Amino acid sequence: MSVSMRGQPWLEASATRAVMGALETAGGPGCARFVGGCVRNSLLDQPVDDIDIATVLTPDQTMAALKAVGLKAVPTGVEHGTVTAVSERRPYEITTLRRDVETDGRRAVVAFTDDWAQDAARRDFRLNALYADASGTIFDPTGGALADAAAGRIVFVGEAETRIREDYLRILRFFRFYAWYGRGAPDARGLAACAALKAGMARLSAERVSKELLKLLAAPDPRPAVQAMKEAGVLAQVLPQVQPLTLFEALCDVTTDPVLRLSALLPADATAVAEISGDLRLSNVQRNRLTAAVAEGPVVTPDMGVVQARAALYRLGRSAFEDRLARGEALNRGDGARLRRLAADWTPPRLPVNGRDLARLGVAPGPETGRLLKAFEQGWIAEDFPTEDHEARLQALIAQRG
Repeated sequence: MSVSMRGQPWLEASATRAVMGALETAGGPGCARFVGGCVRNSLLDQPVDDIDIATVLTPDQTMAALKAVGLKAVPTGVEHGTVTAVSERRPYEITTLRRDVETDGRRAVVAFTDDWAQDAARRDFRLNALYADASGTIFDPTGGALADAAAGRIVFVGEAETRIREDYLRILRFFRFYAWYGRGAPDARGLAACAALKAGMARLSAERVSKELLKLLAAPDPRPAVQAMKEAGVLAQVLPQVQPLTLFEALCDVTTDPVLRLSALLPADATAVAEISGDLRLSNVQRNRLTAAVAEGPVVTPDMGVVQARAALYRLGRSAFEDRLARGEALNRGDGARLRRLAADWTPPRLPVNGRDLARLGVAPGPETGRLLKAFEQGWIAEDFPTEDHEARLQALIAQRG
C-alpha cells in the first residue's frame, strides 16, 4: 500500500530537490527515500523540522554524489553511515540503509545493506518506519504504519521486548511519541514491555534520559503519557522522588514550558531539586531555574497586590517570579495575566544607596555598614521603592543604633 504527500513545501523546495537529484544521479531513481519524522509529520499535518534521507549508497558514494553537484557534504557519522548535506544552508541528514549486527541496550553495531525491509526492521516504531520517494509517494514496509497514523497508535516494530533490549531509551520514546501523536489508550503490548523492562533504563546516560524527558514534557498535553508512565512504574524509574501529579496536571493548563512542567514533578525543596538536576545532568541554566522555582522566598499568587508583587519581582528576578506565578496559577486556579504584564513592563530599580553614603554620614566601614544597608533595603522595598529622602532614611537608621 502506498499513498502520496505531494505538495509539501519542504518536499518541493529547490534545496530538497537538489539533494535528491544528486543522489539519484549517482544511484538511479529510487536509490534514496525520505524517512522518519519528515514523512510522519507530513502525513499527520504536523510541522516538519528535520529532513532525514535513507539511501542504498554508501557514505563514500553519498559524499561523492553531493560534491559532484557542488553541494557541501559533512561526514557527521560515517561509522554509522551518516553524511549531512547542506543545500541552500539547510541540513539534510543522509544515512545508508543499515541492519543491526550487535546491540547492548545503549548503542548498536551496524552493517550497511541495500534492503529497505531490513532498514525498517531495526527502527523503533512503525510510525517512524515510513519512507517516501522524491515524488512524495509513501511506502510502509512494516505494513502497519499508515493504519497507526490514522488511529493515533504508537506500536513497536516487530516484538516490543526485542526493540527495547536493543536500546532502553525506546521506553521513554514510546511515551514521548504517545504524548505527541497518540490517541486513546497506549498500545497494550508496548506498555507491558516498557513496564517489564524498565529497570534496563539504569544503563542509559543521564543526558539521553533528560533530553527525552524534556521532549516528552514539551508535548501540547503530556498528561495522559505521564499518567501511563506512572502506572507502568517508568516515571519512578526516571524520577525516584516524583511527586503526586496534581500540580503537574494543573500546570499543563498554564504553560507549555517543559522545564517548568518538570518542576511540578519534583519535590518543593531546593536542595532535593539541585541534587535531582545533577543526577539528570541538566544544564546549569535549567538547574538554577528549577531550584529558584521552589527555593525559599516570596510566594507569588495571581491575586497578590501590586506593591507585594513588585517586592517579589525585585527579590526574585523576572524569570523566577514568572515561574512561581505559573505555579501559583496552577495551585490557586487563578489568572496571572495582570502580574505577567507587570513583570514585563516594570524594571526593578537599583538600590539607591551604598557604603559610601554611610561613610559620608560618619559610619565606619565594617559589619555595621552591611546591617544598615540591609535595613534600608527592607524598608525601601516595603514602601514600594520611594525615590526621595534616602539620606533622611539613612540618618534615621543610624540614630536608631544606640
